[in-house]
Amino acid sequence: MEKLIAKITDNDFGLEFCDMKNPQLRKGARGIVIREDGKIAIFNKVNKHEYKLPGGGIEENEKPEDAFYREVEEETGCKIEIIRFLGTTEEYKNRNNFKQISYIFVSKVIEDTKKLHLTQKEKDEGARLLWVKPLDALELIKKCINDLKDSQYEDVYATKFVVLRDRRILEYYLSISEEI
Repeated sequence: MEKLIAKITDNDFGLEFCDMKNPQLRKGARGIVIREDGKIAIFNKVNKHEYKLPGGGIEENEKPEDAFYREVEEETGCKIEIIRFLGTTEEYKNRNNFKQISYIFVSKVIEDTKKLHLTQKEKDEGARLLWVKPLDALELIKKCINDLKDSQYEDVYATKFVVLRDRRILEYYLSISEEI
């Protein structure tokens, strides 16, 4: 049975959560990307004041591992090796009638091409890659949640779920990192 790292609902933000009827389902793959010097990749969307872990949506008929490899290469320019599957997270967004399940991995960098392949949305949101110590990454993620800004693509409501999810992933990773 897979470990559920975090379940995030509207309740986490002081909003009422109720069961959703036939929510739109999205699956994602994301996680920790570790460089040889021990620093991890953090994706910063400057215009939204958002810090997040690398990752994104799983395409149709794509395995979670393959989606993680693809997303990491797009967002960090790195070719990686997956070290461990950590578990899953679940997000339930009432306002959007939306459920997301993410598969969470820990990986190490095999090669850094230094070439990011950002979407137009990511470019418009001021995306940049940072390499920081894991505890520093957690602090950046913790601090940004109260300063998030809307973008032309999504409002703070959706971004808060991303930030809290990635905070919980990092907290879990740090709590077990001696085991990895």
